[in-house]
Amino acid sequence: MRIAVIGGTGVVGRHTVEVLRGAGHDIIVVARARGVNVLTGEGLDDALVGVDAVIDVTNVQAANAQATQDLFAAATRNLLGAEQRAQVRHHVLLSIVGVDRLEGNAHYAGKRMQEEILSAGPIPFTIQRATQFHEFAGQVVGWTRVGQVATVPPLLVQPVAAADVGDVLADMVAGPPRGRATDLAGPEPQDLVDMARRTLSARGESIRLIPSWRNGVFGVEAAGEVLLAGPEAQLAPTTFDAWLARQSTTAPLGS
Repeated sequence: MRIAVIGGTGVVGRHTVEVLRGAGHDIIVVARARGVNVLTGEGLDDALVGVDAVIDVTNVQAANAQATQDLFAAATRNLLGAEQRAQVRHHVLLSIVGVDRLEGNAHYAGKRMQEEILSAGPIPFTIQRATQFHEFAGQVVGWTRVGQVATVPPLLVQPVAAADVGDVLADMVAGPPRGRATDLAGPEPQDLVDMARRTLSARGESIRLIPSWRNGVFGVEAAGEVLLAGPEAQLAPTTFDAWLARQSTTAPLGS
């Protein structure tokens, strides 16, 4: 198959591209660095010529919920329009477990908008929701760090390996559209603050971590088991311990 991976240079995108190429597919990596801008539509039509299926793992950042929704809406509508012109047969979207549970989170609001537009659009689709990645704790530290101090929300998460997500997406895109797929999660719950400490230790860093909701990442509405997957979720095999053991002590924080 000829498959376009939207956001193919990102954390999950790189793994997905690697798996697909290993399976013999013809892969088009769509990213701003490759001259294609999904927010404006620039270069999309040319990128999708002859494409059979699309995997969308893009991410956007904005100041508030409305701006985030606007960006996700623009990108998704541009994609679907270009896919319709190219006669794409399957659109696979990576979304987030619990996206419909957190009303006050700007990023989740944007992902809900993305799901809604895709669900009402002209292209047969599959939505795969996944939990936070193993990299998430390190990313949060990178976002909130000021000098030798970082604030980390005291979340209970069920992190999944980005490589495992890539495996699932690569397998899914070759099959028939499924609508909303079974949620995907890591094998066990973890405390995000503890994950951050262990990530820093594995990379040879020692900074002060303050458990706090006052960092803009998540609010108290995410407390408890809100971010965990349900009992019906598909569990990926890679534990956080196994992932952490493979990390280089020289890797940049949040990579």
